[in-house]
Amino acid sequence: MTAAPEAGAGLQQQVGLDTGPSSCPQAEATMEPCESVEREVDKVLQKFLTYGQHCEQSLEELLRYVGQLRAELASAALQGTPLSATLSLVMSQCCRKIKDTVQKLASDHKDIHSSVSRVGKAIDRNFDSEVCGVVSDAVWDSREKQQQTLQMAIVEHLYQQGMLSVAEELCQESTLNVDLDFKQPFLELNRILEALHKHDLGPALEWAISHRQRLLELNSSLEFKLHRLYFIHLLAGGPDKQLEALSYARHFQPFARLHQREIQVMMGSLVYLRLGLEKSPYCHLLDTSHWAEICETFTRDACSLLGLSVESPLSVSFASGCVALPVLMNIKAVIEQRQCTGVWSHKDELPIEIELGMKCWYHSVFACPILRQQTSDSNPPIKLICGHVISRDALNKLINGGKLKCPYCPMEQNPADGKRIIF
Repeated sequence: MTAAPEAGAGLQQQVGLDTGPSSCPQAEATMEPCESVEREVDKVLQKFLTYGQHCEQSLEELLRYVGQLRAELASAALQGTPLSATLSLVMSQCCRKIKDTVQKLASDHKDIHSSVSRVGKAIDRNFDSEVCGVVSDAVWDSREKQQQTLQMAIVEHLYQQGMLSVAEELCQESTLNVDLDFKQPFLELNRILEALHKHDLGPALEWAISHRQRLLELNSSLEFKLHRLYFIHLLAGGPDKQLEALSYARHFQPFARLHQREIQVMMGSLVYLRLGLEKSPYCHLLDTSHWAEICETFTRDACSLLGLSVESPLSVSFASGCVALPVLMNIKAVIEQRQCTGVWSHKDELPIEIELGMKCWYHSVFACPILRQQTSDSNPPIKLICGHVISRDALNKLINGGKLKCPYCPMEQNPADGKRIIF
C-alpha cells in the first residue's frame, strides 16, 4: 500500500483532529531513539533548573553577608575608630567566601556543558548522520527537481495550516512561482474556517449554497448541518429569538426527506424554550462540540469537492518516512554488505514492502500474480476475456504465435482483447 494522501482526507491543524498514536510496531521501534535523546534533554533541563535555583540562592546569601559587613564597616567609619582585628578577619573570610562561591558556580556551570555534549552524543548514537545515501540519486530526476518538489510540498503544507504569510515569504525567498489558482482554494478554506472558529456561520453557508449541487452529488449533509447549527444558535438566544427561529426553520424544507428525525427534534425543542433549553431533554443541542464537528465536516467535504487533501501531504510523508527510514537503512546496510547491486533501481517502488499501518491506507495496489511485480502506469494490469488479471509485461511474455493462453485457465484468446483496468 502507498502512503499518498487522497483527496478529501483533512486540514488537520485548522480542524484540530486527533489522529492518535500509531499502533504500528515499526513506529514504536522508531520512537525508541527519540525517547533516548529526550531523556538526555530532560536531564539537561533538570540540571539547568537546579543550577538556576542554587545560583540564585547562593548569590542572595552572599549579598546579605556582604551587606552586613558593609554596614559594620560604615558604622566603624562613622565612629572614627580604627579597623579592628576582628573586622579584618571578617573581611578576609568574606573575600574567601566570595571566591569559593564563584568557583563553585563556575564548576557547576562546566558540568552542565558536559551534559549538553552528552545530548549531542546521544543524537549521534541513535540517529544516522547521513540519511541521504539511503536512496540512490537515480531515483530523483535531478537535484533541482528534488529541491523544487520539496519546496512545493512545504508551501502547500503552510497554506493548508493557514500560515499564509510564511508561505508567501518562502515563495519569494526560493523564487518559487505559485499560481493564484493553486492558492485560491486554500485562501478561501482558511477564511471560512477562521469564521467558523469565531462561531460565524455566514461565509460557510454562502459557500455551501453556492456549491449545493456538487455537494449533493457527494451525498454531503454539510448545508443541512450548517442550517441546523444556525437554528440551534438562535435557540440559545432564548424566548426572544423564538419567532426568528420559527421563521428560519423554512430552510429545513429541502432536507425534510433525508433528515426528518433531526428536524422533528429541533422543532420539539421549541416547547421548552421559555422554561430554559439547558434544563430540558433537548439540552444536548447546546453542546459546544457541534462547532468542532461542523469544522471537521466542512473541511472534509470542501476538500473532497475541491480535490484537495485534508491532511497535509508533507505531514503524511514525514510520518511515513519516520516508520520506513530505519527499515530502508537496514536494507541499505545488507545490500552493501552482500554487494547486491541493482536490487533497488525503480523510482516508483521500494525494494521490500513496508507496513505503515491502516492509517496510511488510501488506495489498492495490484501485484501481478505471474511476475510478482507491482503494476504501474508503464506496466498496468490487464483484464483477460476469461476474467483473470495479469500485468501487461506478463501478457507480452505469454504471447505465443499471436495467441495468448491464460495461465490460470485453458482459454485461448487474442492478446488485443485484453482490457486495461484501473483500481
